Amino acid sequence: MASPSPHASFASSCRALLAASILCLAACGTGARTAAPAPSAGAAEARDAGLVSSAHPLATEAGLEVLRRGGSAIDAAVAVQAMLGLVEPQSSGLLGGAIVLHYDAASGRIDSYIGRERAPASAGPDMFRDEDGRALSRAEAMLSGRATGVPGALQALELAHAAHGALDWSTLFESTALRAEQGFAVTPRLHRHIAGDFPQAAAPDVVALFAGADGAPLRVGDAFRNPAYAASLRTIAARGAEALRSGPLAEALAARIAQAPHGARVTRADLRQDVAERTDAICRPLRAYVLCAAPPPASGVGLLQLMLLLDGTDIAERGPDDPQAWRLFAEASRLMYADRDHYVGDPRFTQVPVEGLLDPAYLAARRALIGPRATPGAPAHGQPAGAVARDADATAEPAGTSHLVVVDAAGNAVSMTTTIESYFGSGRVVGGMLLNNQLTDFSWGPGAAAANAIAPGKRPRSSMSPVIVLDRDGGFVGAIGSPGGNAIPAYIAKTLVGWLYWDLPLQQAVALPNLVARGERFNGEATAFSPGLRAALSGLGIDVVAGAGEDSGLHGVARRGGVLEGAADPRREGVAARP
Repeated sequence: MASPSPHASFASSCRALLAASILCLAACGTGARTAAPAPSAGAAEARDAGLVSSAHPLATEAGLEVLRRGGSAIDAAVAVQAMLGLVEPQSSGLLGGAIVLHYDAASGRIDSYIGRERAPASAGPDMFRDEDGRALSRAEAMLSGRATGVPGALQALELAHAAHGALDWSTLFESTALRAEQGFAVTPRLHRHIAGDFPQAAAPDVVALFAGADGAPLRVGDAFRNPAYAASLRTIAARGAEALRSGPLAEALAARIAQAPHGARVTRADLRQDVAERTDAICRPLRAYVLCAAPPPASGVGLLQLMLLLDGTDIAERGPDDPQAWRLFAEASRLMYADRDHYVGDPRFTQVPVEGLLDPAYLAARRALIGPRATPGAPAHGQPAGAVARDADATAEPAGTSHLVVVDAAGNAVSMTTTIESYFGSGRVVGGMLLNNQLTDFSWGPGAAAANAIAPGKRPRSSMSPVIVLDRDGGFVGAIGSPGGNAIPAYIAKTLVGWLYWDLPLQQAVALPNLVARGERFNGEATAFSPGLRAALSGLGIDVVAGAGEDSGLHGVARRGGVLEGAADPRREGVAARP
């Protein structure tokens, strides 16, 4: 497949998009927006200095240190990811995958770097069955060698750095390597995962990694040291992504994947393939803004569809205490998920009807299905233009992801979601790094024609949906993203509604209660909604129950009047700060 050609500046692209989207602007209610309120008290602010927001203070500081040295946004993002792999290893790492959006302030251009893992050539529809043909349990599959895809995060970062980096690659890892040798204090959140009751927490590699000098699991406040990770980082600093294609690290990775139980064959050819690629972002006008997200196999098309469905309603005239606002959000979410789950997969293998899903006429037809009460049962998928017949989706996506945002002094920005799939990935460790179990993100059901069905060399669908928001002239307005498994689009959309529609400061929009409406279920932070609001929603057929899975980890930045306002999700341990 030919790689996409570089696109012109965003300003010219936006003009072409707007000319082609007049009907969409009319249908979606895009109009002038009132002046933004002042930044919230306590928000991290900077004027022309940059900002970093991530899920751990040490990761944020690693990015800030790079910015202080004159590094670019992508330089800092590389450093943040390296540190997250040490201090938040349950969520992401350099043996996982990532989706990176980069905004270039000089040209207004947005590049998308897709670092989603690929299945090896040995993968196939029966890969999660044992030698007797028995289907593996989910726990067995997640802990198996067959769950690990060829890593893409490092390749994506290397691609983006080659295009947008200011500092030498080799200088971006040493501060984390030193921290890995010296150690850091185990936080309450990391300890909850070390002591977790999920299968990976009891995996031998994980138990050994987090054992103290006395052999007991590390406790809150104990020093966690990972000298093997420091050595791996120095190898990666010297060799880049090539370190995972050939040499000792690559050989150790292939060998660990091959080990029992349920090992998989990963060849040198598998490891040497180009997993990451640069693509064009998907952008659509929304009110006074333009929203840009990553294309399939990421779920940016689903997030954009949800926001465009809402843009044709009166949700902007409502507010966070209005049950009708949450009804609209829930019903639009269910329609989006029905489409996303059925149609989105790896576009190298699956015809994804992106234009059809975002077509104004199709959106209007789907929006017309939103009634005064929640529709009983699970909504059916629609029939957008360009769609082909697909088998039903059987994807069950676990949690284990992080998000970071960086803006540098020149105004360049990165919005990056990064993952090793479920907590501690497959529970296997190489060079102090957790292996991903990303291939469990495929649809394992009997439908071989499902959009997200397993195939050799294929990338599983991802819910990761990093977003960059621009004004109509292509100027940077902000960036946001979140972990959360299949809840990611709902977490981000909730924040965009609060921020762009209800004029809340970004930190307040992040803190709004989460509601994930998908299929027949309405999961969310049930106790975060007031008793009166929950009762009113129940009267509308929406019974919010506490959801299983991963909390949000929304991290973002908004620019108001030349000032950067950072936000970090209070549900995690991160911070937003300036250099």
